[in-house]
Amino acid sequence: MIDKPLFVSVIVLMALSLIMSYSLSVYTVLYFSSGEFSFLMRQFVSIIFGIALMVILSKLDPNKWFNKIGLSVFILFFLVMIAMPFLPASIANDTGGAKRWINLGLFKISPVEFFKVGFVFFLAWSFSRKLLHRKNMSFTEEIKAYLPYLVVFTIVVLLIAVLQKDLGQTMVLAITLMIMFFFAGSSFKFFLSLVSTGLASLFILIKIAPHRIQRVIEWWAGVQDPVLSMMPFNWTESLRVDMIAKEPYQVSNSLNAIKNGGLFGTGLGNGQFKLGYLSDVHTDFVLAGIAEELGFIGLMLVVILMLTIIFRLFKIASRLNNPVYSLFTIGVALLIGFAFIINSFGIAGIIPIKGIAVPFLSYGGSQILALSLAIGMVLMVSKKINLKIEHIN
Repeated sequence: MIDKPLFVSVIVLMALSLIMSYSLSVYTVLYFSSGEFSFLMRQFVSIIFGIALMVILSKLDPNKWFNKIGLSVFILFFLVMIAMPFLPASIANDTGGAKRWINLGLFKISPVEFFKVGFVFFLAWSFSRKLLHRKNMSFTEEIKAYLPYLVVFTIVVLLIAVLQKDLGQTMVLAITLMIMFFFAGSSFKFFLSLVSTGLASLFILIKIAPHRIQRVIEWWAGVQDPVLSMMPFNWTESLRVDMIAKEPYQVSNSLNAIKNGGLFGTGLGNGQFKLGYLSDVHTDFVLAGIAEELGFIGLMLVVILMLTIIFRLFKIASRLNNPVYSLFTIGVALLIGFAFIINSFGIAGIIPIKGIAVPFLSYGGSQILALSLAIGMVLMVSKKINLKIEHIN
């Protein structure tokens, strides 16, 4: 049997996503003169395909299909990511000087969502073959062992952070990579060196992009007062940013939406900040929309469901004997967990907004299908746990 708590938690989040896609998209529907149920139906189709994908994958034999599917996803979407900058505008839509979407006629896909799943599989598959059997390596030996993966990730950074101008997705993959290194047996010293290198690289990626600098300035302008009030006065003059930058409009409205929801919310469909005050409220700011209409109680339901998914993934990983299965499951948990954290911190003003979707909850077919693929593969290998228990009994 598959892991039912994991499957049910994902289905409940998807059901909530369907409801909120209809409720929160009302202004967008009116603004673009779309059909009343257009966002609802698109999300419904994505969710149906996602559930079907999870069910089909869960029934496959992992010994035969797991590696084939994982490698195929990694290779296919790695090649697609490389080809994206060279595709014509009629196929790869150019938005803000970056090509992030492929137009397939009736629908569009974001290749990076699927690539993340393939990349996690590649790490799990390669680590289990190259690294897990190597113990007690010196720091120099660790650098040599992990260097090929860092080279591959540098290419990934160029494809996603530079060419697609998507720093948020790069951050999710970077954090996932570092922690998977740790689970693969890297030393704490090497892990800290990776963290230091990652922070330096993040600073460089922000520094070379004026739009990222502007976003950081706008974020800091909104949070500087409470932070600077705790610092010595002579520090505040050099750190304070004059309000020449535009007000962090989205974040302030997001916080007001959360405050307006209170404990029990204004009621489904009764949110005010979705009416033009928060753009993309059904995508990047879906948590703010939920907080306003369903209140703190609704938001806690989302948090509990998300924590349940992550907990089940780690529990499955801890009980799998196959290192590829185990590392992949850990990687999926990290992808979901850090995407949720980055989005949550962004809408709360703790960090600059990164445009990261809330897993299984934000409107968008690509992230629904990509994560359904990942969960389906985990459900496929979760049967191995039950087989082992039955054998013991």
